[in-house]
Formats: sequence, C-alpha cells, structure tokens
Amino acid sequence: MVQTEKEVIGLKRRKGLVIMLCVLCVLLAVYFALYSWNSRQKEKEEAQEEAEIIHVTDTDAAEIVSFSYNMGSGLLSFEKRDGQWYYTEDEDFPLDQSVPEQIAAELGQITADRELKDGDDLADYGLDKPAYTLEFTDISGGAATVELGNLTGDYYYARVSGSDSIYTVPASLTEDLNYTLDDMAVLDDYPSIGSGNLVRESITQNGETTTYDSENEDQAEDIAAVAGGLGAVTLSGAADYSVEEDDLADYGLDEASRITVEAVYTEDEEEKALTLYIGDEDEDGNRYVMINDSRIVYLISDEVCQNILNC
Repeated sequence: MVQTEKEVIGLKRRKGLVIMLCVLCVLLAVYFALYSWNSRQKEKEEAQEEAEIIHVTDTDAAEIVSFSYNMGSGLLSFEKRDGQWYYTEDEDFPLDQSVPEQIAAELGQITADRELKDGDDLADYGLDKPAYTLEFTDISGGAATVELGNLTGDYYYARVSGSDSIYTVPASLTEDLNYTLDDMAVLDDYPSIGSGNLVRESITQNGETTTYDSENEDQAEDIAAVAGGLGAVTLSGAADYSVEEDDLADYGLDEASRITVEAVYTEDEEEKALTLYIGDEDEDGNRYVMINDSRIVYLISDEVCQNILNC
C-alpha cells in the first residue's frame, strides 16, 4: 500500500515528537540526578561545617526560661512565664519582648574560635575573677554559667563553670548583650500635636482651670504657644517605669499636687484626647510628667512644660 505524501509527513512529525520527548526525558533525568547530587553535597558540607563549630553552649532559645548577666552596669535578671518575658526585679517593667528573645538566642548558642583543653591556671586567663558572668536555665531545670575573663585581641577567654576547658569567644558577644534597661523599655506613644490640629487645651492647677480654645480668635497666640509646647514633648528619658500609687507624691504627681493638662486634638479628622500630668522638678531642672493612664514617669525639660502651661 502506497502512503500518500500527507501520511509520510504525519509519520515524520510523530517520529520527531517521540525523539523530542525522549530527549526531554533524558534531560530531566540528568537534571534531577544533578539536583539530588548537589543536595547531598550541600548536606554533607553543612554537616561538616556544623561538626567544626565549637559550641560553648548549645541550647535552643525557646528552651531558655530564665537568664541573668552583668555587663559592668549591674546585674540584670529575666524570667519567662506562659510565653512572656519579665524583668525579675520589677515584673511591671514595660519590657520589649524582642530584647530578651534575642539575648536568650545569644546565650544559648555561644560558639568559640578554639578550645584549650590543657590550659594553664584560671588566673592566667582572668577566669579566677571573671570580668562578666552569664547564666541561664532551661525548661528542664538545667543551668549553665559562662564566665568571661581577659580580652585577647578580638576574643575573650571563657569557660563554662565546672568545666576544665578554656575557650576563646568573639568579643562581639559582650556588645550583643550590652543593653541597659532604658534600651529594653517600651515607651508610650505620643501624638503629633501642633497649632494646626489642637482644638482645645485645659489646665487645672490648685483647683482652678484655664482653657484655651482654637475657636476663640482672641486666644490665637495662646493656642500657638501651648500647641508649640505640646508638639515639643519627647518621651525618651524616664525616672520610673512602673510607679506605685504611694510613690506619686515623690514626683509631685499625686492628685493633690500635680498640674493636669487636658488637650483635645484632631487626627485623621477625628477628635482625640490627651491627658498630661506635670509634677515637680528634678535636680537637673527637668519636670516629672505622666500621660493618660500610663505608670511611666517621664522627664521633660521645664522650658517645654512652661510653654504647655503658657507661662
């Protein structure tokens, strides 16, 4: 039977398609073989690199439930309960949770550049009287104490309490842990207030109230002055992060002594309110202040407070 030209062309096309599919299958097989080989090589390299790491501590951050350290500015201790970190000395301290999480990660995975297994006396490394001491406890009750001694180049000599091994750990470890309480505090948000959005301010002092209203044209200069003061407030320095009710009088912030400033302002075309309490001066001439229902006592310059009070 003689094939027509159309049938011959169709047969050639089918043969070409089969050849292309075969080539594709070969290429896919080669690709997956190379991918599998590369994956195995990568796993071997990662395993080798992990084996070469010298662990001084090796505890997952999620397993650490308490830690303490002294970086030269006093002992700081923290503990974790129900997934929440607390400053041990003051559980009401407004603690930024990301900071103890980061510190726990650092403490749990301290690595060394080298290990000296047959070292000299501890005094030769400054480890008889450690410069820094880092401690943590894990969820199972296990505890570790890491002592840092003399600085040698970019490394500290270190040891785990109870161990004979001496390590050299990066000096950057102390920099990563060098937080003050001020660095760890979550401060209150303060609104943006100016003459363009201040609606009204009322000042109550010694039982008398003075009000400045933006709709009163005769008080335009007063509104500009007090708005300038309110807009210059910066909540950065704090005298007390969780003041007790009985201690308010120490700052002149008890109800009988404080000056109460109530400001109404607009934000996104909505009226909002701010209450600012102004107390006594500290030894540097700054004023103690609190805002709304916060328990943080801030320090603001007397000049700014005078502008707020239109003095």
